[in-house]
Amino acid sequence: MGFQCGIVGLPNVGKSTIFNAITQSGLAQAENFPFCTIEPNIGVVPVPDERVDALANLVNPKKTVYTSMNFVDIAGLVRGASKGEGLGNKFLGHIREVDALAHVVRCFEDDDVVHVDGKIDPVSDIETITAELALRDLDTVQRAKIRDEKLARGSDKAAKSALPMYDELIAHLDRGKVARQYEPATDALKKVFKNLYLLTAKPVLYVANVSEDLLPEGGPMVERVREVAAAEGAEVVVISGRIESELAEMPLEERAEFLSDMGLEEPGLNQLIRKGYRLLGLITYLTAGPKEVHAWTIPAGTKAPQSAAVIHTDFERGFIRVETISYDDFIACGSEAKAKEAGKMRVEGKDYVVQDGDVMHFLFNV
Repeated sequence: MGFQCGIVGLPNVGKSTIFNAITQSGLAQAENFPFCTIEPNIGVVPVPDERVDALANLVNPKKTVYTSMNFVDIAGLVRGASKGEGLGNKFLGHIREVDALAHVVRCFEDDDVVHVDGKIDPVSDIETITAELALRDLDTVQRAKIRDEKLARGSDKAAKSALPMYDELIAHLDRGKVARQYEPATDALKKVFKNLYLLTAKPVLYVANVSEDLLPEGGPMVERVREVAAAEGAEVVVISGRIESELAEMPLEERAEFLSDMGLEEPGLNQLIRKGYRLLGLITYLTAGPKEVHAWTIPAGTKAPQSAAVIHTDFERGFIRVETISYDDFIACGSEAKAKEAGKMRVEGKDYVVQDGDVMHFLFNV
């Protein structure tokens, strides 16, 4: 469905290395100098999901299809980016186009990899990126205020009602807070706020890039990142870009032993992909039959007809009803037929809100 999670951070923190490991594509350059990534690279990444594997083992389909999300490798920002430093205007424009941010923070020491500020300080790095995004947001809000002040003088009631919110937002950003910590007072203002497309309104996941000897917890620098994330209500994923790169190049059959030797249960990138998926407020429903087991991405809270549309728009247009079995019931019963015999299959209508893990069969007529 084209949901995009942008990978951001200062230069030389490991963004492109992590992107390459996620996508196993080699699309992004990873060199030891700032701005080695200028145009953003996009990788479509399957979301690891044990439910898909379990259903496929039961159903034995001809094809198995995981849901996916897009990761966008955005060039490193520097101090002054909001004023155009380091190609900042172009990079900030790329950030505006994504749905959420995976903020890579350097939590490793390496004399061979220079730091753009000459020191390793993850909290300072976070503050630099956040400040640049907030400064751009401040400019956006101020411009919107000037525009709506003109409209308000022409008796535009909607524009007039938005002016106090702009003042609140400007004060909020001036205090060093981000837009995602601001709550508009009314539904109408929420719509105005959303249409500002503020950079700091985007949900953020912090990715602490550590040296392999600090896995899995990450050490003192990661604890500082966790403190920042906790204050924002954000999550942290701890990974080693170097280890993930090695894993990406290994044959599949060798990876489990390598992870075991490292004391890890799964690649850190699996956590990053799953948490990025959740960060966007997405859930998965499934379809299962002899032709294929397929995972489908929808926003949480989506009703059945709109959920059907991700398979084909005709499914929404001609929606009649949906037969659904919870994943747990499907697995416990062992098949769709046995779940139906056990009374675990439900028939739902157009107002049904699809739940994560629903195994669904849509009936439609066009």
